[in-house]
Amino acid sequence: MIAFDFRTVPAIRVETGAAKRLGALLRSHFPTQTRLCLVTDKFLHESGLLDPALMNLQTQGWTVHIVNDVVADPPEQVVLGAVDHARDFGTEVILGLGGGSSMDVAKLMAVLLGSDQPLSEMYGIGNVKGGRLPLVQMPTTAGTGSEVTPISIVTTGETTKLGVVSPTLYADLAILDAELTLGLPTRATAATGIDAMVHALEAYTTRHLKNPVSDTLALKALGLLAGNILTACSDGKNLAAREAMLLGSMLAGQSFSNAPVGAVHALAYPIGGIFHVAHGLSNSLVLPHVMRYNTPEADHLYAEIADVVVPGCSGSNAHKTDALIRFFEQVANESGIETQLRQVGVTEPDLRIMAQEAMKQTRLLGNNPREMTEEAAFQIYTAAY
Repeated sequence: MIAFDFRTVPAIRVETGAAKRLGALLRSHFPTQTRLCLVTDKFLHESGLLDPALMNLQTQGWTVHIVNDVVADPPEQVVLGAVDHARDFGTEVILGLGGGSSMDVAKLMAVLLGSDQPLSEMYGIGNVKGGRLPLVQMPTTAGTGSEVTPISIVTTGETTKLGVVSPTLYADLAILDAELTLGLPTRATAATGIDAMVHALEAYTTRHLKNPVSDTLALKALGLLAGNILTACSDGKNLAAREAMLLGSMLAGQSFSNAPVGAVHALAYPIGGIFHVAHGLSNSLVLPHVMRYNTPEADHLYAEIADVVVPGCSGSNAHKTDALIRFFEQVANESGIETQLRQVGVTEPDLRIMAQEAMKQTRLLGNNPREMTEEAAFQIYTAAY
């Protein structure tokens, strides 16, 4: 067996209804701290969804400062502004509660408050030099798996994103409460669910750092996600389906944290950066076309995934790969999310620009099972158009 490393968060709590006793859960992990900064978005804060958690936090002696200005694809100024407010508050523990953007901001706040290193020096892989504040993550969507990843993505310009990747960003505790995901709209459920499946699929087919642990997690994640996504889309209150989706998303996050993703994510970034399309939908728009491009090098791996995602499919590797691609297309079609780039504002002249931008994602493209060129990226965007 090849030598490999595997890392993840040290503690995970999976409990339906955990938000209602959040204060007690945090008190058991952090017995001496009292000042908590909760990082979320305005919708979640104002929806009332967090009220039971906030009430229990108060009951358990926590003084809470709420940062609720997180937006999708958070820009640097949101992160830095939140850090200033949290520092003035005297924050002792950071809690990211929401989607991937809220958890990404929480990670960066924890490291920026825990050292004097500027954010500009943290971008890239392994560049976080200092410590961080205690960090807890609690997702409200089944998609990014950010609660268990050491990655934070920040918008650094009008159309550009940069990532901070460091083991320091692993949280001390991840809490999964499926009740927080009940009622998530169908389109959001589909897009985030496909995002989670892409994490697992690309981890399983990655060129670098693929290992038996990441493979096992990826296949388990894909089984849970594929077996429940259509139910979760059609019946948003189905708790069993929501629990399976949330667990599958986390397992996928653990997998791709150790066996990194490839060209689907690389080609999705320009869609999100230029046209402000949600990350999960950006992935979904290019997924079938990247898979077809990768088939000459990866169809044996896609066939193994198909055995889990499309039980009962048979035939050659190519036939199984086709069945797997058709499954992803079925989810997109049945949920009503966009399936063509033109539906999200992309025009034909944009395709070449997007291909050029995608080639800048060298951190991701190097993991793809088939070498990606600018012309290949252009052809994939053309097929998705």
